Amino acid sequence: MEHLKVHANGAAFHVARTGKGPALLLLHGWPEFWLTWEPVMARLAERHTLFAPDLRGFGDSDKPDGPFGPDDHAADMLALLDALGLGQIGVVGHDVGGAAMQSLARKSPQRFSGLFFFDFVYPGIGPRMAEPERLNNIWYQSFNQMEIAPQLVGTTRESCRTYIGYFLKHWAHRKGAFDDVLEAFTDNFLKPGNLAGGFAHYRAAHAGRIKMMKGEAPQPAPIGVPTCIRWAEHDPLFPFSWTDRLGETFAALDLALFPDVGHFPHREDPDRAAAEIAAFFKRIGWG
Repeated sequence: MEHLKVHANGAAFHVARTGKGPALLLLHGWPEFWLTWEPVMARLAERHTLFAPDLRGFGDSDKPDGPFGPDDHAADMLALLDALGLGQIGVVGHDVGGAAMQSLARKSPQRFSGLFFFDFVYPGIGPRMAEPERLNNIWYQSFNQMEIAPQLVGTTRESCRTYIGYFLKHWAHRKGAFDDVLEAFTDNFLKPGNLAGGFAHYRAAHAGRIKMMKGEAPQPAPIGVPTCIRWAEHDPLFPFSWTDRLGETFAALDLALFPDVGHFPHREDPDRAAAEIAAFFKRIGWG
């Protein structure tokens, strides 16, 4: 595994790189950073050259000055690809990374051979996210926007481990998926600016999510880039029933259930996650 420092779009980005073959960009979610992809990277390294950046605000990349949403991350990633000298590339993403991928595919579809998603927010979820039975699952989206949130979470190592660890454990269906890296994740979010940097996504995404919950969000044209989505069977945030309108967002869609996992398929079952990623990119001639 190589660790690069790359300057792009006015910021410095940490990028983990490994492997050989057609290139894939791996975009993490929250509360994660590049390390969440390591098991999948190890399994794909004989087939693909893998680039796993820390998004701005996360890991060892620079931090934003304020709210920083999917369109901002997409602009960063397009500049990062240019800085790395990469032309066309495949993209794999999850959660926050999945939100950024939609913007990427609309801004510059010709740059991407294919899109592979695990669970993420898309416009078709609509008002369902605000249904009463869902509210206990999304409280953190409001808390993470509060100015005092970084101070409260980062008061002590124990408080940070408890908060970050809660989501890693509660959202996973397969218990123990993050046990071996919980201290590394705690170390990461205790680095200066990383709690606020991750929370910046929620501050930026808030207005759009409110519109979506009210049913007032615009419906953009479908994305035409070949797309594969493997949606977790037991995600407490995003149930599989919410995949029913994905065809309105993705014109060339391969959708299937990813069984026996929660919100983090890439950590909970990296063997199958890597196999699904490899199979998709092989089908479209990128691997």
